[in-house]
Amino acid sequence: MYSLVNTKDIDSIKPFLAKFSLPEKNSHKGQNGKLFIIGGSSLFHSALVWSAETASYFADMVHASSTPDNNEILLSLKKKWQNGIVVPASDREHYVREDDVSLIGTGMMREGRESQEDRALIKHLFDLFPDKKWVIDAGALQIMNKEWLKRFKAKPILTPHQKEFQTLFGEDILSLSQEVKIKIVTKTAKEFQVILLVKCGYDIVSDGEQTVVIDGGNAGLTKGGTGDILASLAACFYTKHEGIQSAVLSSYLLKKTADELFKEKKYWFNNSDIISSLPKTLTRLLG
Repeated sequence: MYSLVNTKDIDSIKPFLAKFSLPEKNSHKGQNGKLFIIGGSSLFHSALVWSAETASYFADMVHASSTPDNNEILLSLKKKWQNGIVVPASDREHYVREDDVSLIGTGMMREGRESQEDRALIKHLFDLFPDKKWVIDAGALQIMNKEWLKRFKAKPILTPHQKEFQTLFGEDILSLSQEVKIKIVTKTAKEFQVILLVKCGYDIVSDGEQTVVIDGGNAGLTKGGTGDILASLAACFYTKHEGIQSAVLSSYLLKKTADELFKEKKYWFNNSDIISSLPKTLTRLLG
């Protein structure tokens, strides 16, 4: 069994919004979410910036770390990007330990020397911090081993598209019906004790027990980088909420924001439009 959520039906998301945690009036810096993002590469340098800029709206503290080549790019952008902290590689372990959630993989290389270095880094951090909350995205999903998932004590959130799902789990779901995809995603989430957010146009979210299908949005979301935004949203929400709630809300919020942008711009919006519109959409939903 699974439940359906659609951006055209506000009532369908209300059970997840009802549990949304707002900042306490007397809270202090850091109490409303600390997120560490590890990603980027010499080729995909923008992915980390999109994720970090998204996170700056929803988490108190945003720390970002990347490859040496990409860190040079980030350092040159520090005058423009003032909503977070660029972290050197030598300090990664400190921030994984200190922050509530770590997002890894956005913009990482899928092949070549950099991918081998990233694979070793991912395994090292997973071995060192199996008790921490992780969100695993993009490049990390394509170069890691699925058996590494079985060592976590807190369920990680994985955000694959259908080909990344096949690369990691060996299941080709691309041409299957929605019903069959849902069954496979649910079975896989249960077997590996993870929370899956599988992007199929519609999204399938499952922790192996509860499964939710989220529909909505439009073809403006096919642009590169929207997956980085989605993973960042899931990670931000996971700092203060349960995993499946975080995955469902992040999917819904991104699709609903695309619906709103479509009214003004049709398909012709970019990642900057999405990122700056997300808080307004969430405010309307909560209002």
